[in-house]
Amino acid sequence: MNIGWNIESYVSVSSMIFSSIILFLILRINWKAYGLLFLLSAAAGEILCVIFAMLGLYSFPYTTFPAISSLPVVLVLTAFPMIVLVGVRYSPENWMSKICLYWVIVNLGMLFETWAQNQTQIIKYDMFWDFWDSYTWWWIYLLVFEWLGGRIVPQSARKPIKGSLLKSGQIGWFISHFILISTIFLAGFYMGRVTLK
Repeated sequence: MNIGWNIESYVSVSSMIFSSIILFLILRINWKAYGLLFLLSAAAGEILCVIFAMLGLYSFPYTTFPAISSLPVVLVLTAFPMIVLVGVRYSPENWMSKICLYWVIVNLGMLFETWAQNQTQIIKYDMFWDFWDSYTWWWIYLLVFEWLGGRIVPQSARKPIKGSLLKSGQIGWFISHFILISTIFLAGFYMGRVTLK
């Protein structure tokens, strides 16, 4: 086990613990439906990571269990499905509101990934991989499992956010727009720094 007094260990361990707690809370609602969704999303996440790493698109200099794999296996097995299950559990019923929710999720995820790529050894982009490749694949991954989750998880096991909360002037609208504007500004700032290097 590769754990020490460094930012990579703090981030990896806290992420795994937090994700595991959230997964437990959601899985106990309907362990068959959410369990199947967990297995599918975890497998897909691992397969995508393996493929992209084998193609040399990105690498993981730091992993928690290097003796097992050069990939962050446990992190992917917990964090990726956690995001999927939270999305499926709480996504609104209509697709316009779903897109708004996933836009917030993807932007927050990319904010963290960009920070990790620049400030830690958790992930490093190689060859032709960049911010927009990750951004695109996060959208594909989450929307595929939102669609799949809608067919696996019964409505009784979901708790969709009311679409009305995301309408103009409502609290959800203010929160989502604050996150979106902030992350878009930071993305622009980051791209500007990269371009001017």
